[in-house]
Amino acid sequence: MSQLTKTRASEILRNLRGRYVLVLGDVMLDEFVWGDVTRISPEAPVPVVDVRRESMHLGGAANVLANLVALGARGSVVGVVGDDAAGERLQAGLRELGTHERCLIVDESRPSTTKTRIIAHSQLVVRADRESRIPVTAKVEEKIVSCLQEALKQADAFVVSDYDKGVVTPRILREILPVAYERVPVLIDPKLRNFNEYRPATLVTPNHFEALRMSGSEDTSDDGSHHAAKVIREKLSCDAVLITRGDRGMMLLEGDGEPVYVETAAREVYDVTGAGDTVIATLASALATGATMLEAAALANHAAGIVVGKVGTATATADELIGTFE
Repeated sequence: MSQLTKTRASEILRNLRGRYVLVLGDVMLDEFVWGDVTRISPEAPVPVVDVRRESMHLGGAANVLANLVALGARGSVVGVVGDDAAGERLQAGLRELGTHERCLIVDESRPSTTKTRIIAHSQLVVRADRESRIPVTAKVEEKIVSCLQEALKQADAFVVSDYDKGVVTPRILREILPVAYERVPVLIDPKLRNFNEYRPATLVTPNHFEALRMSGSEDTSDDGSHHAAKVIREKLSCDAVLITRGDRGMMLLEGDGEPVYVETAAREVYDVTGAGDTVIATLASALATGATMLEAAALANHAAGIVVGKVGTATATADELIGTFE
């Protein structure tokens, strides 16, 4: 395939300044507890982690927005938080990004989604989740739809970041996707529960495992990925499918064309946390500037290569991205 040149990548990122990308999805707080293990607990055969430091990052749809801002786009996220400390942290984190916090809806009936990862010597020891996966109420759905309808008027691209935590509902998708698709590129990071509702869409980006489940296949080969992408495209009649395949890079299927395999750009893989968020943010950024699907995929591949080399939820900046084209 024709790889993206450094000049073209720079041009896309330059054109991104001032572009506005709207994100709908499950916002989360990623909490990291870092420490060392020197002994095993006398109470049970588990490691005792001596905590050295803690860090917090925006996760889920909020991390998609953080990635968009790091690349140079403007944006906002429409999502739901609880009336709790984690919710306040999320709101503060989004304010620090300098984004329009126009639609973070506070729902007192549910907790803010929080994932706490305990890491010792760069290895994940355990993850603890606080969340509700029950779909949001009809009242919250109405608020989300009206926020989206208003924000879409100035958007250059629209991303649905579905983490299956109850914010992305069939009703919201049915009311918003047809409107969004008429105006801007619509990108969807899908989950199985809402699979049949993701229509119409410009690009659907399942990971390898999701793609196999969505297509009812178990074939992990290149041909298997191609078959899965074809099935997904037929079922959803979306314009394109991009399957992320971890250390095997990506596979893009546009229309009825032949699949294009994009080799991974990662040099070392430390942590894949949030890599999918980086991929969809970079794809949306590129498409918002009018780049081709293939250019967007190549750029996203480079961005993913940067973040998997960092431990914890990470973003790639425009400068870092251009630096990978040496």
